[in-house]
Amino acid sequence: MSGTPLLRLGIDVGGTNTDAVLLDADGSVLASAKVATSKNISSGVSAAVAAVFADGAHQPAEVGYAMLGTTHATNAILQRQNLDTVAVVRIGSPAGHGIPPLFGWPDDLRAAVSVGETIVPGGFEFDGREIVAFEPDAVRSFLAALPDRPDGLAIVGIFAPTKADHELAAADVARELLGDIDISLSSEIGGIGLIERENATVLNATLKAAAREALLGFEKALRGHGMNPKLLFAQNDGTLMSIDQALRTPVLTIGSGPSNSIRGAAQLAGATSGIVADVGGTTTDIGVLVNGLPRESYVGRMIGGVRTNFRMPDIVTVAIGGGTIIRSVDGHLRLGPDSVGWRLREKALVFGGDTPTLTDAAVHAGRLSLGDASRLAGYESLLEEAIAESDRMLAFAVDQAKISRENAPLIVVGGGRALVPTELPGVDILPSPLHFDVANAIGAASAAIGAEAESVIPLDGQRSERVAELHREALDRAVAAGAHPGSVEIVSIEETPLAYLSPPAVRYRIRAAGSIGSL
Repeated sequence: MSGTPLLRLGIDVGGTNTDAVLLDADGSVLASAKVATSKNISSGVSAAVAAVFADGAHQPAEVGYAMLGTTHATNAILQRQNLDTVAVVRIGSPAGHGIPPLFGWPDDLRAAVSVGETIVPGGFEFDGREIVAFEPDAVRSFLAALPDRPDGLAIVGIFAPTKADHELAAADVARELLGDIDISLSSEIGGIGLIERENATVLNATLKAAAREALLGFEKALRGHGMNPKLLFAQNDGTLMSIDQALRTPVLTIGSGPSNSIRGAAQLAGATSGIVADVGGTTTDIGVLVNGLPRESYVGRMIGGVRTNFRMPDIVTVAIGGGTIIRSVDGHLRLGPDSVGWRLREKALVFGGDTPTLTDAAVHAGRLSLGDASRLAGYESLLEEAIAESDRMLAFAVDQAKISRENAPLIVVGGGRALVPTELPGVDILPSPLHFDVANAIGAASAAIGAEAESVIPLDGQRSERVAELHREALDRAVAAGAHPGSVEIVSIEETPLAYLSPPAVRYRIRAAGSIGSL
């Protein structure tokens, strides 16, 4: 195949469907498929890959890159399953004793993952000045006294994103005592805020096994089709990262599903701004497209009952999807939040099942032609009430996502597109683009490699040099994540004045992105 452009395979594993898409070197869609998600990731991905190549126009060996977006990490946290145990070391005594580690965590999640927490001396000021000297013996004593050997270790230092020396020293102590153990450093995970960054780092440490399971399932499915492409994971901000980085920082994949959909919608519609609604089998995720990328959330996000501060798309989620279950409870409509999920074709009324769903309501309303509509007899009133309530909930969610009173373009994607009415207040609904039902897989396959760097920089004579250094750090991180060095550029710079500090300072967040590097 010398001289033949290498194809891209995008896979998005959702709670209801697994989507696959094949793109050429220019990003054009060659084939797409949607299959039911399986209980294990491998068989669902394998079925989707088989469907993509079913017409024989292309061969699996032509694929040079395979990109995966998955809810695997999210589900592990929400279901409290397949989580690693973790010991938590906060480097911040005596200043960091006000709020203990894992404060406010749900009791069941804390019991499932934590084998112990401690606060040891150390930490830096925002400008890199050492607050207290780090004491390695305090870490040694804590680890030696643990009742059980943890699967992983979360190390968190005060202002570690500015200077990570104490975190790195603590990691050396841990490896000296515990050998080859998974270690998550907060300087690689979240922003400046200590508690939210610590929470994100602990969640990251709990997800290492789930990340490996997803990767192994993905690899198994691809090998089963004779493929050996370069693998990349979709991350929360709509960009990609290498497998090595995904295994180190799996928490950064949690928001990849909605981000993939927003990126895919942008490419399909040829848009750089607007609102995107991804209607799936269980939920509808609504986000904002800014300069071709998902708008990021500027407030801490709750993940499984835990507040975090790592980069996440700013998403409004409503429990409306094709599999959403409709009930009448004491004469009152109850719409969801549960869904029949991947069992839609078994459970929905139009397919001979016994569970009224929003797919049935869409068929009854004439928005969708599917299954046997005669099976809806006797449910008419319930289905009409349900589709009206669904429309109201969608309109409210879209209004929450809007950032101005002006009408905004709305791009609707996802397999549940038929649930969206022809009109919603405050938006102009665009015609559905071709391949709208697999926009999430297209977003994964067409994304760039991305990374960011963050720091608080004093307003002093060295400001310019420190900002330039932060630029280089963001660029270097993007290359380390898998981007081609010659393609990486700065795509956004955020400056937040922190006038209450002495001396006054500015918080910088710099994002870099570039095209995929060579095989």
